[in-house]
Amino acid sequence: MFDFLDSDWFNIGLEVVFVLLISYDIKKYFQTKKREYLINIVLTIGFAIWALYPYYRSYIGWQEGQKKVMLSHCGDTNDTKLCSCLDESTFKSYTYDEYILLDKNTTDYKEWFKETKEDCLDDGWF
Repeated sequence: MFDFLDSDWFNIGLEVVFVLLISYDIKKYFQTKKREYLINIVLTIGFAIWALYPYYRSYIGWQEGQKKVMLSHCGDTNDTKLCSCLDESTFKSYTYDEYILLDKNTTDYKEWFKETKEDCLDDGWF
């Protein structure tokens, strides 16, 4: 139901909203010099970090060398659209350490892999 939360466009939208809120408060602070706008700025920055940290954790959790060394889900054919989509979903869902320690025979992982594969093969609107 909330699949849009994992999309990059949702993250970009959140970033734009936070930048707009912060810039509005900065503008109002310079116009009025009221302390409450400084508090709004600090709270908005804090909330942005709290809301966006889980999304950026996936991008920070993998180094470029680790991405290249990681075996693709499709074996040797890394150039297909499905393989790159599955790899990107893995990078977003797990950090490198979590993925190495992950038991790939569990039902949770198999269910995640099945859903991710269906999403990658889906040619829907989003």
